[in-house]
Amino acid sequence: MDSLHDANIHHFASDNHAGAHPDVLAALAAANGGHQDAYGADAYTARLDEVLEGHFGTGVDVYPVFNGTGANVVGLQSMLPRWGGVITARTAHINVDENGAPERIGGMKLLALDTPDGKLRPEQIDREVWGWGDEHRAQPLVVSITQSTELGTNYTPEEVRAIADAAHSQGLRLHLDGARIANAAASLGVPLRAFTTDAGVDVLSLGGTKNGAIGAEAIVVLRPEASEGLRYLRKLNMQLGSKQRFASAQLIALFEGQLWRDSAAHANAMATRLRSRLTDAAATAPLTLTFTQPTESNAVFARLPAAAANALRPRFGFYDWAGPFADGTVEVRWMCSWDTTPEHVDAFADAIIAGCG
Repeated sequence: MDSLHDANIHHFASDNHAGAHPDVLAALAAANGGHQDAYGADAYTARLDEVLEGHFGTGVDVYPVFNGTGANVVGLQSMLPRWGGVITARTAHINVDENGAPERIGGMKLLALDTPDGKLRPEQIDREVWGWGDEHRAQPLVVSITQSTELGTNYTPEEVRAIADAAHSQGLRLHLDGARIANAAASLGVPLRAFTTDAGVDVLSLGGTKNGAIGAEAIVVLRPEASEGLRYLRKLNMQLGSKQRFASAQLIALFEGQLWRDSAAHANAMATRLRSRLTDAAATAPLTLTFTQPTESNAVFARLPAAAANALRPRFGFYDWAGPFADGTVEVRWMCSWDTTPEHVDAFADAIIAGCG
């Protein structure tokens, strides 16, 4: 069969477009030898428990799943009853990009709030916690935040702690969608537990696919009393893999050493390089381009003429984030990956400068 791979194509649409890291592929090949017990009763899943205890602390419960939506839906299901509501940012992945799965499949109500940068504030939680005992209102019982956010911004450990305190003081639990958790930790220069276990997060979705895995995420329960029924919910929601060792092996490859951090730090650095190239160019000659969010992880958000974006898109794939607007512009997201190179970035930056100059 002819190869379907074109090494000349590099997308800036999503870190999901990148292939698997070679170390992950090697780990899969190594895990393929011999027989192992099914459904998580294998040596690889046992080792993953140990590896993630090293990151998040002893006593955590780990449930590998197939994808991020599954991790979010099943994790949140375990945190609240059917009549519960989840306070989250309006831009959150669970609210915008999961086709209603938390509400349709998970049976929960999302209480979405506006934020300028994708980050909830403690005072928003305080204002949204009302209607206790009112049978006409979904009862707010969980707060869900995303790290890094869908707008590429990061919560500091102190910001997560403030949200956790606000939630817990009202009897709510705190969930963290960590699809890009590695990018946040690398950007902030802190261990994973700094803005999770140590900051009061109860349950998190641990991302691997966006950082070099093929299809491996995990639900990590940091506080057992905040979650129940995951053993059953994972199967009920079709997220229990029979050959779970292969998901676990991928996550071990990422998190046993420093691959998770190195890959994420590289993606972040490529986004910083792209922004710096455009900023430097704008300092010498005006560009019809403005940045709409700070670049704190591996994403660059910008607004530019729709015509310029459309001219760039056939060569460099990327997504429109918002618009088109009345002034003929669109907001776009440019995402870098573990395999983005300086050459990829420079070629893209040159094309943007030429198109917006």
